[in-house]
Amino acid sequence: MSLWSIISHMPPEEFSGLFTEFPHSLRCVLADWLENQPWEFINGSDAFCTSVASGMLSAMLEKLRSAASSDGQQCQILQQVNGIENMYRRDPLRLVSVLRAILDGEKAAVLKRDHHLPLSFHRRQEELKFNVGLQRLQHRMRRIQALRDGPTASLQDPQLKTEAKAPESVSGELPTLILEAVKELEVAKQQVLKRIQIWKRQQQLAGNGAQFEENLAPLQKRCENLVEVHFQLHQQVMGESAELGAELVPRLRERLNEVLSSLVKSSFLVERQPPQVLKTQTKFQASVRFLLGPRLLKASAKPYMVRAEMVTEKQARELALSAYSSTLSESTGEIMHNVVALETNPTSGTCCANFKNVLLKKIKRCERKGSESVTEEKCAVLFSTSVALTASNLSIHLQVLSLPIVVIVHGNQDNNAKATVLWDNAFSEIDRVPFVVAERVPWDKMCDTLNLKFMAEVQTTKGLLKEHYFFLAQKIFNDYSASLEDFQSRSVSWAQFNKEILPGRGFTFWQWFDGVLDLTKRCLKSYWSDRLIIGFISKQYVCKLLSTEPDGTFLLRFSDSEIGGVTIAYVIRGKDGSSQVENIQPFSAKDLSIRSLGDRIRDLGQLRNLYPNTPKDQAFGSHYNKEQTGKDGRGYVSTAIKMTVERERDQHPQSAAGTLPGPPPALMFNLPMLQPEGLQPVPSPMCPPAPFCPPPIPTGYPTAESSINVMVTNNLGSSFPSTSPMLSPSLPMDPPLPRCEDLTFRNPL
Repeated sequence: MSLWSIISHMPPEEFSGLFTEFPHSLRCVLADWLENQPWEFINGSDAFCTSVASGMLSAMLEKLRSAASSDGQQCQILQQVNGIENMYRRDPLRLVSVLRAILDGEKAAVLKRDHHLPLSFHRRQEELKFNVGLQRLQHRMRRIQALRDGPTASLQDPQLKTEAKAPESVSGELPTLILEAVKELEVAKQQVLKRIQIWKRQQQLAGNGAQFEENLAPLQKRCENLVEVHFQLHQQVMGESAELGAELVPRLRERLNEVLSSLVKSSFLVERQPPQVLKTQTKFQASVRFLLGPRLLKASAKPYMVRAEMVTEKQARELALSAYSSTLSESTGEIMHNVVALETNPTSGTCCANFKNVLLKKIKRCERKGSESVTEEKCAVLFSTSVALTASNLSIHLQVLSLPIVVIVHGNQDNNAKATVLWDNAFSEIDRVPFVVAERVPWDKMCDTLNLKFMAEVQTTKGLLKEHYFFLAQKIFNDYSASLEDFQSRSVSWAQFNKEILPGRGFTFWQWFDGVLDLTKRCLKSYWSDRLIIGFISKQYVCKLLSTEPDGTFLLRFSDSEIGGVTIAYVIRGKDGSSQVENIQPFSAKDLSIRSLGDRIRDLGQLRNLYPNTPKDQAFGSHYNKEQTGKDGRGYVSTAIKMTVERERDQHPQSAAGTLPGPPPALMFNLPMLQPEGLQPVPSPMCPPAPFCPPPIPTGYPTAESSINVMVTNNLGSSFPSTSPMLSPSLPMDPPLPRCEDLTFRNPL
């Protein structure tokens, strides 16, 4: 998203004071072209800045004249363009100042409203800043070369012509120019290293579902440009060693070597990360890339080999503190097929080592801290190689760590391992000591992380809403009295996230949330994307919402007491007008694989309107599966599974034809109130007073198992019921209405 895409939809009067020296109409014509020029980074009045400003003025005039040729108000635009050219041609730096002020005012307006600027805008500005710095450095190198070649060389370059000086002043200027060039090279190197760190951080956030620009080609081009300038500058220093002096030359060479060494080591990257939850005896893939390999690798009779080894958090920390200058003494795990050639591809211009069939055979556990479990123990893969570089004839050892990895030996450890990875990916800092991460983070950052993970796992564009965050905050903090604003200032700990068992439950917050993720991803994606599921809402608040609604109004929420369950809550009214809110036994992914949620909703005649007032067929019609009738191609009678609420079935006997009766009259079902010892009801401040809502029931409420009732109907209308326990779901933990599923054989006659 560009800055202009936001500005163009804001009231024009907010920017009226910005356009005293530049027409607002031309600003609209330029649109996002304006923000893609380096107005902010042309600081100074030297020959370089003047030359760049003049070029930007010419490009802008050409852009405006091109736009005028396809605009209905061509004459007016051309008049304004001519006025701009007459005003700024002699002083293009003044135009830079005017347009910089306009962009600053627009940014301030967006920040005031949204509190942040688009991420793409920041990325583009960083790119512009580097490009201007590189252009200045290249200009500096041409100036140095021109001074060495003599006065006539300066006259051949338009940018250098204005800087030409008398021959007697050249000898004193050369050392100053070289020192300034070295300093600018160091600044540009720091920009590249920072950009590499940002790329690594974005790669880590992508593990939680964030968007990630994986293309390394722009970064490789930056590194190659700086290395080219480095070699040119190194050559200039050596060529002018006599004039620079015996004391200055060694210092300059040392600074230049440090620049090259930093660029080379930092350009060795893990392009494709190993799985961050890694099970032993499982094959995986990874790849590393040497950005400067195509430019610097010296030809060798034998290919350079890259080795992959497992390291503990302690070993990773020691390597980082030594700036990756030390070597690994002992691997913490046994990896098969862990040595691969570093190969250069001339066609793509890349230098990579691709690990395709790596196998972690076993892991050696290290000593853990305090109550830390094996799924909190973080390791990493260390990729290393030694290469020889051209030109400098330098041999250098390259090492890079993968993102943190949690090694598991059994599938039941996967859930907790994912929690460790999610927390580390979300809340670690750039360039940290491995693998230090905060133990407590702001709740609003946790909300962003959960939303990012939810949207990525479910693969939906519909994220969590503030009402969902409110419910999640109540759940993780076990606080049902605080307001939404109160939670915004709180912080949540790792223990609250995935160590402490939720009150009255047998699982942690993350284990419950991950169950919701899995269920939604597997069975409910389309329903969620159509906003048919409220989902994250408490049973008590559902009671408040539905108790005043018409009979048959229902909504869908995720089970609060079961992992990976979704339930239907609906309101029924008695003859006296009193209301009762019922919750049907939660459906698991296994249940929904037998009969879809949409078809189950169609089966229940007592469900009429999706909250607040959408007819259920209108809301869920596109999710109904077509019912097969008659005989199939082999002559068999078609079958269909139907769902009913078991209590209603018990109270209404089958008709003579063997089919279930239609929707029963609205009844008031009185749920038995059981209070096992040692369990207290969950506080329910959101619940209205009786008789609208029963008090919360603790977990462990006994319910009958669901069963599949098979109804075989013949031509005479007789029925033969039987039961099969094979498809019975596990005992629920909510106190819902039990349900059963009828498998009806339909006679085509």
